[in-house]
Amino acid sequence: MIAAGPQVSVFPIVDLPSGDSSRGLGEGHIKIFFPLWLQKSWGQWTTYGGGGYWYHPGDNNKNYRFVGWLLQRELSKTLTLGAEIFNTSSRAKGDRGETGFNIGGFINLSEDHHILFSAGRDINGPNTMLTYLAFQWTFGPK
Repeated sequence: MIAAGPQVSVFPIVDLPSGDSSRGLGEGHIKIFFPLWLQKSWGQWTTYGGGGYWYHPGDNNKNYRFVGWLLQRELSKTLTLGAEIFNTSSRAKGDRGETGFNIGGFINLSEDHHILFSAGRDINGPNTMLTYLAFQWTFGPK
């Protein structure tokens, strides 16, 4: 594999409220993320990350920043593993920010079907354990 030049990305994200916040299902407000991400790949290695600003309205909420960085390695065409570290500033009045890490990766079941997984914990913050498991279906022109 030939080393690729650095890549830069900006991709605003809008989180729409989808749960009943009076029952503790969601926040009841739109959140918007304005990120700047950088990536560099060489051989089987890829590193990427960056930071951004979350617009986070609500009675006790605060706008906050997020930064994170990841290093991953493609072990085979089927399996890629990596590790990341991240930090957020306080998201609500009276809260403190958090710093944490995750170790995870993805399994390519086919060109279009993937399993994503991650587990980690906070180094500083309220979460003692973070986990993620997902199925990803990619599609579009080949």
